Amino acid sequence: MGLLSEFRYPTRWYSKSIAALLALSFFTFVAAAIISGFLVYNIITLRSGSQPIDLANFPGHPEQISYSVESAGTREGWFFPGLKSAPTILLCPGYGEGREELLPLATALQEQGYNVTLVQFTGDGPTGVKTTLGYREAQELRAALSALAQRTDVDKSRFGLWGTDMGSYAALSLAESDPRVRGIALESVYNRPQEMLRVLVNRYGIGSFPLLPSFAGKAFEWLNHSDAEVPPLAQRLSRLAGVPKLFIEASDNPDLAKITSQLFLAAPDPKEEARLVRGNYAGMLDEEKRTYENRIASFFLSNLPR
Repeated sequence: MGLLSEFRYPTRWYSKSIAALLALSFFTFVAAAIISGFLVYNIITLRSGSQPIDLANFPGHPEQISYSVESAGTREGWFFPGLKSAPTILLCPGYGEGREELLPLATALQEQGYNVTLVQFTGDGPTGVKTTLGYREAQELRAALSALAQRTDVDKSRFGLWGTDMGSYAALSLAESDPRVRGIALESVYNRPQEMLRVLVNRYGIGSFPLLPSFAGKAFEWLNHSDAEVPPLAQRLSRLAGVPKLFIEASDNPDLAKITSQLFLAAPDPKEEARLVRGNYAGMLDEEKRTYENRIASFFLSNLPR
């Protein structure tokens, strides 16, 4: 009883020190949990959706398509028609990107005769809609491809995919389970959504703080507990044997470049690797965009005949 009383009402220096240490640890734990929760909320809640475009007067005669995603409602895509019965290439925007930022790339591929579709992901829609960094986005991409396969003016059995970071995760996830995907170009792809979360946490400048990255990871996993059994993409790469793959690594995003390189090495043939000084197509200069567009078009022309 004396020992318990001493810790409840410390009078000696060592009991005061222990009590102070316990109090400090408790408040540090609580503060880390609160900050991590707020950080994850800000990461997954995107506050800028796509800007509307006037499809009726836009070059290339695009049209709006709609498709339903189970438990997520309706999504909309922009379809750019190419040659009749040609393959369709789906362009998947990255984290925080809007579809309109990929319009020049869509036009460049359409000029080669491909049908092109700009898909809408969860975070690319109405303001404040939450993203899962790839889990739900892969389902949305699957729904878009299935809707396109119902059209009579496209090749229903051959599709190409392009994506960057979150978009490339969704693209690779779909390609591993759908034989209709016959070519895939991936920039800054990652193996698990938790890896993208880690990159985003580091962008806030708190990646080296004790507890915060770990707590943020736990909060993200709790929010996406229904996807806990989704395996890393590397486990299913063998399914892509025979499917042409282009892995693009950007030096200005070293964390994702490293993961992309690892996936390239683990992937079966045929495969290609490209390295860029600067990635993120939306943020490139005009000359860089033209070079990038030519590289992507060349890959699909060589591996996905019209």
